[in-house]
Amino acid sequence: MNSRGKFIVFEGIDGSGKSTQMRLLGQYLTERGVECRLTHEPTDSPFGAILHDCMSGKIDADERAIALLFAADRIDHIQNPASGIRAALESGVTVLCDRYYFSSFAYNGGFVPLDWVIELNRQAMELLTPDLVVFLDLDPEEGMARISRRGERERYENLDRQKKIREKYFEVFERFSGRENIVIVKSEARKEETQNRLRRLADGLLFGGRA
Repeated sequence: MNSRGKFIVFEGIDGSGKSTQMRLLGQYLTERGVECRLTHEPTDSPFGAILHDCMSGKIDADERAIALLFAADRIDHIQNPASGIRAALESGVTVLCDRYYFSSFAYNGGFVPLDWVIELNRQAMELLTPDLVVFLDLDPEEGMARISRRGERERYENLDRQKKIREKYFEVFERFSGRENIVIVKSEARKEETQNRLRRLADGLLFGGRA
């Protein structure tokens, strides 16, 4: 029987480079013989499709409704018998995920009561805790500059909101200190520097090397 895979979550404000760094780390681990699955939230499920429309502005939804949709999408992401994270982990696959419940705490929790958002996600927290949460830290001004080069903006992508979200991340990290394995990594201008740090962290988690 395969040993359980590891669950690594990438967090950060918009423009922090999560998707790129996760993809690069997945390639590195695959080359080292680790079977990997890359995933993201919102997902591509029906729940996630509604959320993508909310993020793009196609649907004008209340923040509380968005928080509820994220919680529902997350439970399906964990538990879905065909594509769920838990099934993959139990089969020995290491899962890298772009956003998880800390995103709900920082994004939704910045605009509706944080305690309510945490309670919404209580089941997800009990079902599946990450082995490692990597927060790619970036100044919001630089994040917005990267977003501007990308083109269209989504729901939370303005400077004031990004500053508030980054502050909320650090608030919840302090709140969950000692209960979650959270590592803050600076998102460097040279992505190779950031990736090298992530590889050391992953090596420590999967192979017992020093981080």
